[in-house]
Amino acid sequence: MKTSPHVLFDATSIPPNHGGVARFISGLLSGLEQSGEFVDVVAKRHDIPVLHDVAPGHNYLVAPPLVSRRGGRFLWEQTGLPALALRRHADVIYSPHYTFPLITRARRVVTLHDATFFSSPEAHSRVKALFFRTWIRWANARADRLVAASRATADEVQRYVAHAQHTIDVGYLGVDPRVFAPPALDAIAGARREIGLEPEQPWIAFLGTIEPRKNIPALIAAHASLREADPSTPVLVLSGARGWDEEANDALDRNAQLPPERRPVIEAGYLPLELLSAFLGGSELVVYPSLGEGFGLPVLEAMSSGAAVLTTRRLSIPEVGGDAVAYAEPDAESLATEMRALLDHPERRADLAASGLARSARFTWSECAAVYSRSFADAGARS
Repeated sequence: MKTSPHVLFDATSIPPNHGGVARFISGLLSGLEQSGEFVDVVAKRHDIPVLHDVAPGHNYLVAPPLVSRRGGRFLWEQTGLPALALRRHADVIYSPHYTFPLITRARRVVTLHDATFFSSPEAHSRVKALFFRTWIRWANARADRLVAASRATADEVQRYVAHAQHTIDVGYLGVDPRVFAPPALDAIAGARREIGLEPEQPWIAFLGTIEPRKNIPALIAAHASLREADPSTPVLVLSGARGWDEEANDALDRNAQLPPERRPVIEAGYLPLELLSAFLGGSELVVYPSLGEGFGLPVLEAMSSGAAVLTTRRLSIPEVGGDAVAYAEPDAESLATEMRALLDHPERRADLAASGLARSARFTWSECAAVYSRSFADAGARS
């Protein structure tokens, strides 16, 4: 009888803000547990309670304090993680975010979330693009199994990486409907207070880091043209940290110089996880004008929250949204046209919200975990 390999799951890459990577890791752990597969999980001490709440059945191991520093984490990944795998008699080390131990006796499974570092390097800082291109190439050359977050990402890797692995497993991310679900009125009111809006004031939502590929300057310009034509257009609320998009940051700096009551754009920063469903589902419209995504988790989370979503057809996004979202070209004119059409037709938004909610139910962490279980088994079976 074939047995599952002993897997050491490296969860030390969870960022301090517990953003998308954290939701992926916790979701995958919950999916593995639901399927009856249990692994060793090594994580920072302060992350373990969060992961344990989601998936208590795994065996959690505390990583040394040095992993809280970026350089320290990479050093430990190359030295301490292989040593831990040896002590735990792990057959497979799973690395959920590009980097992995270059030298180890264990088999290696690595997740590649995004390949726009090759196809759209201008959307990333030079250092970041070089870093991730290098690690994707190393993963292709040395990992025993690669898993991509979408078919588009797998295709991009095979297109841009010389001698790319013939088979890259595709594990679509999931969404937890207990966290992202159509919100109650009191939850929407709470999100509105957190954002700083007036009672009953409507808003248009965006969720994500303000970085070049998110295309925020075009969104701000599209929104400004709508407000100029119709001052009653709802304010635009951005949830997420500022990144390295200088054009967007300049526009937001100009917006911040206006009196608060006259600002067409509100920067909400990081909203707590428990408010995201209300932020997305309580909005008039979620707009995600990305120039390219490895998956597009905010689109899925918005759909699961009962929001009407407007996005683009770039890379993986149609794999997520299908015909349950509206699409625009990623320029200000097209975005403004489609935003206006949706704002003027609440029945269309209601149809999209219903379709999106139904489609989002297909993306479960159990289905995601099933792909990873097969990848772990295939890697562990390699001689």
